[in-house]
Amino acid sequence: MSAPDISVVIGVFNAERYLRASLDSVLAQQGVALEVIAVDDGSTDATAAILRDYATRDGRLRVITQPNAGLTRALIVGCEAARGRYIARQDADDLSMPGRLLAQKEMLDADDTLAFVSCWSEVMGPEDEPLLLYRRPAGADAATRQLTVDRIGPPGHGSVMMRRDAYMKVGGYREKFYYAQDSDLWLRLAQVGTLDYVQRVLYRYRLAADSISGRLHARKLPYARLIDDLHAARQRGEDDAALLAAAVLPGPGAGNAGEAKPSSGMTHYFIGRCLMARRDPRARKYLRASMQQDRSNPRAWLMYVIAMVAAPFWKPQGLGLS
Repeated sequence: MSAPDISVVIGVFNAERYLRASLDSVLAQQGVALEVIAVDDGSTDATAAILRDYATRDGRLRVITQPNAGLTRALIVGCEAARGRYIARQDADDLSMPGRLLAQKEMLDADDTLAFVSCWSEVMGPEDEPLLLYRRPAGADAATRQLTVDRIGPPGHGSVMMRRDAYMKVGGYREKFYYAQDSDLWLRLAQVGTLDYVQRVLYRYRLAADSISGRLHARKLPYARLIDDLHAARQRGEDDAALLAAAVLPGPGAGNAGEAKPSSGMTHYFIGRCLMARRDPRARKYLRASMQQDRSNPRAWLMYVIAMVAAPFWKPQGLGLS
């Protein structure tokens, strides 16, 4: 069997709710020869059964099972197994829009100075509610500068396709980054090539109510600071290995004694505010949940009252995707 053009790597953990739709969105991609590598990171729900079912019906899906070790380790394993010239990412609760893989492949094919590409992306809520649209600049110079100088990179981890040889050259994902593994990798890829964006919405990524981004933001801050320090060291021509080895980073469940369990209240609040901006009555549900989970947040109470009063007069606004 000949090697595929593209290896799509998915790290999966307890993703039964959204996994089928995510796999369908990838396996339906046309115009490319692909394989899908799903690494089941010790799931305890129906994830394993779903993956077995899909693998039985579609030989392009390869399933690797490992004890729970976190997304970063799952991606390392998946990328090591990749046979394609290009590695595309996909998260298990996200959707690739029709034509995504072909458009990104064609962009990489046309310019061998590109190490990786992404695309415009839409953020959706737990029930597919459209929340935000992220556009990025056209052209490799502007896109790479925005990443390396302004620290604004691909709008979703799963939206990226990269050259496998560039990934290997920079050392791939680094196991120490339990969080922010994507930001660390993007800056290193930008040292061996450039970044560009397909100027269309080709990826939809989900902000779930229990999103890591929303609930564990404070825990991720040390990772962001370390990424900046490592990048600065490399810019000075230094090897960042010693700095990385010496870094002490919080892992899953880490924290100070007595630290409160992270709440999903702020994530619910953010989703509610996004829906309010679109005049979507569903905002009330998320703002109410935010109030219940974080009673000390006066903004949630205020926005909930406004939503209750204004919702009968709202006409939902689109994201301007046309």
